Amino acid sequence: MKQNNSMKEIGQKLMAAESVVLFPHISTDGDALGSCVALCVALRNAGKQAYILMEEETPEYVGFLDQGYCTQDQDIIAEPDICMCVDCSETKRFPGRREAFFKGRTTICIDHHVTSEPFADYNYIDGGAAATCELVYKLLTVMEAPVTKEIAEALYTGISTDTGNFQYSNTTKETHLIAAELLDAGIDHNKLTVLLYQNTKLERLRITCRVLDTMELFADGKAAIACVTQKMLEEEGTSMEDAEGSIDLLRNIMGVEIAAILKERAPGVIKVSMRAKTTANVAEIAAGFGGGGHIKAAGCTFETDMQTAWDQIKTAIEESLRN
Repeated sequence: MKQNNSMKEIGQKLMAAESVVLFPHISTDGDALGSCVALCVALRNAGKQAYILMEEETPEYVGFLDQGYCTQDQDIIAEPDICMCVDCSETKRFPGRREAFFKGRTTICIDHHVTSEPFADYNYIDGGAAATCELVYKLLTVMEAPVTKEIAEALYTGISTDTGNFQYSNTTKETHLIAAELLDAGIDHNKLTVLLYQNTKLERLRITCRVLDTMELFADGKAAIACVTQKMLEEEGTSMEDAEGSIDLLRNIMGVEIAAILKERAPGVIKVSMRAKTTANVAEIAAGFGGGGHIKAAGCTFETDMQTAWDQIKTAIEESLRN
């Protein structure tokens, strides 16, 4: 297995490049997009050609970060010096862009998932970091790249969302110290708080109610499971993005240690997201089904019907709690 490179090595490769394409994972989130935007802005400020390559639309709740950086044009740079995946544990996290990724003369991966294994030419993986944005902040420091207000807001968005607004157990002293540095860079904390946490659409509330109607408590009240189907989304006139926050409500139930939500992405394709509250390890559960993630937040995908996926993940959660 390839070993980690140093931040200095990766920083030197980026500064020597003229063109860089950045790859966040599918179903991108605040950490993946925030990391990419921060890098993209820093690289452009250094006079380099840089883009963020997507294979789907940017989620609405973090859309404010994209100021012309994201594209779905895989030929935006024909032969990039560097293709860099960000917050991606493996190539299946950007399946529609895998071929484009390996067109880079050099490939780089920076990530904080504990289940990650190095697969690029240069890798920096730190499962102890609360967010990939923490690692990107360190990388920009090594590169001596100025952290502008825009860069700082992108990084703060990623750190805030990946720590549950500094609630999750992955939050460390270093997390707060980096956040303090970003505040010093002039971020508008109130603006970010409103955009991220006080900006709920009515459709999101309605689909959340539908998801909660499917909820089942089990394992003596230590686990909660629910689901969302394409039919439910169609009936409420919304998208899967609006159902993403439902899992936090399940986890927050008194006595619940593990929460899971099953999402029908397409007929016969069920994505499972899991959260743990204190001592459980949902990364181990996810790994048993070919998935991965963090100890307290992980996921996997089933290619089967909803009921079969429901039964299998429920059994696995019960076994994990027994052990």
